[in-house]
Amino acid sequence: MPGGLIAARRGACYRAAMAESLSSDPHKAARPKPERKRKFRTPRWFKWLVRHPRLKDGLARLVGVYLALVYRTTRWDFVGLENLSPTTERHTAGLVCFWHERLPMMSMLAIEAQRLGATMKTYVLVSGHNDGRFIGQAVGRFNLGTVVGSSSKGGAASLRNMLLLLRAGSNIAITPDGPRGPAKVAAAGVVQLAAATGAPIYAAAAQCRFHMRMPSWDAMILPFPVPFSRGVIVVEPAFTVPRADWAEHMPRVVAALNAACDKADRLCGRAPGPSGDASS
Repeated sequence: MPGGLIAARRGACYRAAMAESLSSDPHKAARPKPERKRKFRTPRWFKWLVRHPRLKDGLARLVGVYLALVYRTTRWDFVGLENLSPTTERHTAGLVCFWHERLPMMSMLAIEAQRLGATMKTYVLVSGHNDGRFIGQAVGRFNLGTVVGSSSKGGAASLRNMLLLLRAGSNIAITPDGPRGPAKVAAAGVVQLAAATGAPIYAAAAQCRFHMRMPSWDAMILPFPVPFSRGVIVVEPAFTVPRADWAEHMPRVVAALNAACDKADRLCGRAPGPSGDASS
């Protein structure tokens, strides 16, 4: 190979190396790569169970019995229950919202509202997937109906159905961060419904002294049926959303939900963390 060509190639390699060393960040190699958050996936065994109608029905009944046992063995304290008076006394339909992590305990609020005189039925928004329908079957024993839909599939149809139910005088229970998350990030559906119907929003939360956190996307709280253990349900003051500038009221919903969670956690002896989560 001619000497001139070799020298040219060496010069090109040298210039390329110099350009790379000058343009690259000298601390890039020292910086650790950010850890990627693993997305939660429903266990295969659960998917297999809820695909079989008989197994799903049996498991849903079992979960319903378990929740009923929790409700009966727990000594419940209700904070702010007077805020539900438009529903319990004047039979005004409302929107009860709570974070998805508190879902297993929130049927107790509907039971107490019915005991206080709420005659209208409450419908819970659940996912159109098998696991969502499974939840609907489990809470059905507490006189709760279901509206099938989600933010990704069937969202417009479910909003329309909830709109009709509210105008017909029924209550709607909704998890603004459900059914797939992210946890404690509210979607716009609850504010849109409140603005369209004028229905009041009740931000609520529940906590039990004895519980565990499930390995789910929302770290769902599963209460234990310990006799005479303490449970707390908090209802924040109701508020309405005007049709104009309804989107500006989204932070108010999040703040009310987090305030209810913090209060319920503290009353159960669990100090909330920086994000409003109580340590297990």
